[in-house]
Amino acid sequence: MDSSHSKNAGLFSHEFTRNPYPVYSKLRRMDPIHQVRFPDGQHGWLVTRYEDGAALLKDPRFIKDFSKLYGSSMDQMSVFTQNMLFSDPPDHKRLRGLAQKAFTPKMIAGMRGRIEEITEELLAEMANKDQVDLIDEFAFPLPIIVICEILGVPSEDRDKFRRWSNSLIEGTSGEAGVSVYEHMTQFVQYLGQWFATVREQPGEDLISKLIIAEEEGDRLTEKELYGLVSLLIIAGHETTVNLIGNTVLSLLANPEQQQLLKENPEMITQALEESLRFNGPVEFSTSRWANEDMEFQGKQFHRGDLVVVSLNAANHDPERFLGPEVFDIRREKSPHLAFGMGIHFCLGAPLARLEGEIAISKLLDRFPDLELAVEEKELDWRPGMIVRGVKEIPLRIQ
Repeated sequence: MDSSHSKNAGLFSHEFTRNPYPVYSKLRRMDPIHQVRFPDGQHGWLVTRYEDGAALLKDPRFIKDFSKLYGSSMDQMSVFTQNMLFSDPPDHKRLRGLAQKAFTPKMIAGMRGRIEEITEELLAEMANKDQVDLIDEFAFPLPIIVICEILGVPSEDRDKFRRWSNSLIEGTSGEAGVSVYEHMTQFVQYLGQWFATVREQPGEDLISKLIIAEEEGDRLTEKELYGLVSLLIIAGHETTVNLIGNTVLSLLANPEQQQLLKENPEMITQALEESLRFNGPVEFSTSRWANEDMEFQGKQFHRGDLVVVSLNAANHDPERFLGPEVFDIRREKSPHLAFGMGIHFCLGAPLARLEGEIAISKLLDRFPDLELAVEEKELDWRPGMIVRGVKEIPLRIQ
């Protein structure tokens, strides 16, 4: 790789994680499809412009199943890649079709009452405190309880899921003496025991349906079952945790926008869409690989090249969004890429949006005088190449 391109141009440092947007702005101007060395040591391409990112996410020449290029992995982590997120047609359509049963518009709409109930319960628990950690006491438990109820796993195990999920996404266990590998092993063992229980006593939950269901004569393999359920548990709460957290931070940093939303609560949908665009909860797309030698947007790709789209960089592209560095909830609904695009568009997007709208509306209604209990610069942003969010948000709520 040319040394002029191998430099990471300020990417992936602690300062970058805290505020990546100045680096993205520079890359979009100078080298919008940029060769980089990713934090895990792999070399590949990073896409930062909206037009390029949208085109790539829809281009079937870039594939998700790396085993087509490099053979099947026997690694422990491979159990987490046997799902629709890491598959291509026709497998993708079959796997997504099975999961789609739990995320139809009708089913999501029918969950509003239960989500409101959980939200009210969490807010009631916060009400007798002067200070809370928004992530720990609200943004995390809400979506994990919801996805646990959809899947049929005990919500009392939610802290285990949080630990395992963080480990997989951030590439670090967060615990002294415990490796990511050990966390993954624990996760797989847990799922195996749970699947065995469900096989003996199936219920009406999604895991039961996945285990016994057949779609057009096609059933999930054991590996696909592990892969799909682990994806739903992790993706089913991670996006919403950071969507809630990042939205609250954006509102607190822009008090005139927070006031506008308080005075016009019907603007919550617009506010959430602007939050998704302005500081989205998913920093980068999952990996894709060039399936052939090709030219793409003026760059020469070779078969096997790794490529990642910075969704947040694309969502700040001034060629697509007017005044992209301004958080403005009056912005008309934008075609942001926060949930991706194409056949891999986030299956859980309607659920995340519903949870986010209910959570933010009820939080501001219950605690109209929220303020950060620390300086914004003291917030600790999560590491890793997937999610964008902070570990804790200390708030004074009274």
